Amino acid sequence: MKTKLMVVVSVMALLLCSASMIAYAQGPGGPGGKGHGWGGPGGMGLALHELNLTDTQKAQVKTIMQANHASMKAVMTQMEQNHAAILAATANGAYDAAKIQTLANQRAQLDAVMTVNRQSVEHQIYTQVLTADQQAKAEQLRTQAISRINEHLQKMASGTDTAAPPEN
Repeated sequence: MKTKLMVVVSVMALLLCSASMIAYAQGPGGPGGKGHGWGGPGGMGLALHELNLTDTQKAQVKTIMQANHASMKAVMTQMEQNHAAILAATANGAYDAAKIQTLANQRAQLDAVMTVNRQSVEHQIYTQVLTADQQAKAEQLRTQAISRINEHLQKMASGTDTAAPPEN
């Protein structure tokens, strides 16, 4: 039963990853729509939807994403397996601090690997695809995001805000 669940979760993660890659390559919200690109929560740091990529650039992004798909897929699969293990370890109110700590440490390692992978992809797109004007816009958007995060942190520190920072 657990093996079947793990297979289902892994397949779902693969489908989600594949769908995300296709959506990112198509641009904001698919053909002609509005969306968040990679600048949204948990996504890439580049807000591609705000950089007005040409069709050629979108194709280049798709190629970069496809080239990195295997390594990202492997890490995502491990992350899903780790999540399933945490859920299993805490079923029916169970709590084994040592086991959960081990799983949390594994998750932290996987998060680190995923962060490095994402930043590698972002670097490739930034240096190989974006024009100088698009790079300048990306840096402006990055600076704005940092400012929003810092404002939120200041409000949290002062106790005046406990909500998540607003999305783009």
